[in-house]
Amino acid sequence: MPWLETVPMDQRARFVADCQHGLYGMTELCARYGISRKTGYKWLARYDAGGTPALADRSHAPHHCPHRIAADVAALLCAARTRYPRWGPAKLLDWLAPRHPAIAWPAVSTVGDLFTRRGLVTPRRRRHYSPHPGVVPLVTAAPNDLWTVDFKGQFRTGDGVYCYPLTLADQHTRYLLACHGLPSTRGATARTVLERAFRTYGLPRAIRSDNGVPFATTAIHGLSPLNVWWLRLGIPHQRIQPGCPQQNGAHERMHKTLKAETCRPPRATGRAQQRAFDTFRHEYNEDRPHSALGGRPPASQYVGSPRPYPDRLPPLEYPGHFLLRRVSHCGTFHFQGRLHFLSKTLNSHYIGLEEIDTGIWSIYFGTVLLARFDERDHRIRS
Repeated sequence: MPWLETVPMDQRARFVADCQHGLYGMTELCARYGISRKTGYKWLARYDAGGTPALADRSHAPHHCPHRIAADVAALLCAARTRYPRWGPAKLLDWLAPRHPAIAWPAVSTVGDLFTRRGLVTPRRRRHYSPHPGVVPLVTAAPNDLWTVDFKGQFRTGDGVYCYPLTLADQHTRYLLACHGLPSTRGATARTVLERAFRTYGLPRAIRSDNGVPFATTAIHGLSPLNVWWLRLGIPHQRIQPGCPQQNGAHERMHKTLKAETCRPPRATGRAQQRAFDTFRHEYNEDRPHSALGGRPPASQYVGSPRPYPDRLPPLEYPGHFLLRRVSHCGTFHFQGRLHFLSKTLNSHYIGLEEIDTGIWSIYFGTVLLARFDERDHRIRS
């Protein structure tokens, strides 16, 4: 014989009917239904107030929740999310807090739940990243200690023309100094953008880049016309290890945001694309909070360099015991009656030679050790 299924609503209705018939006392009737007298009187009171529908279950939610987001606060949060759909809850709270200082903002997790309920979050699979064991963190103490430069991957605009975005950023404050779409990766066009940044913001203490053109070549010491120019300006060039973009992680992360905001989809023309870059750069520097800066935008932390861009390149200075040699237009120099090839990128520049052992010479360009020269076989080893 199958079990009889009962519904609480039916049980409560029969309890009220039995009580109205007067066949049992209240104590006995409650015992027959397995409830307390207090519960029995509660259902009778509900029936008297609202009839059979009042016997249905009621919500147990509190009438007042002090942690609930107020309607006006929720409206501000959702409007900010709609304006900046790629910003997370923490970044949006950092952006809203100074604009509405009188509001007590909810926790980041609460805001995230609000966005999920309102359908403002695109579900995606959570990815787990493992830190690279060989990465040395970048350490800077002040703005302009280190600038990072790179080309974001090229793409075609709507008119079919290739665009190569060149980006330049201050590592300490994440300030985006330049974002310019160029027709190629030639050093001459990149130099124009960099020179404009030098004149506007001054000279950094160092510049970091990858090993691609125009920042480095396969020449000795990776010399290129661009980094030779930096060395003449007294700016050391730091190059990350080949195939290790994580060593320039902050710049690469900025590129991910730049791609999402300005290149998907590409604009119709190069001019329209540059306007998108300019708009992104203003928003990135002036409005967008950055977690590495305590939720403040980069423009609130960045100041120009005290080192001005010179009108003329300063001369190279070498110690008095160095032998100076001038590199020809063919990239060669004379030493001990013979002609030795060094690099065409150093044409018309002077190099310094220092004897460090019998027949062993160090070749310097400014303060940078380029190679060693051995008199025994007349070979230059980088």
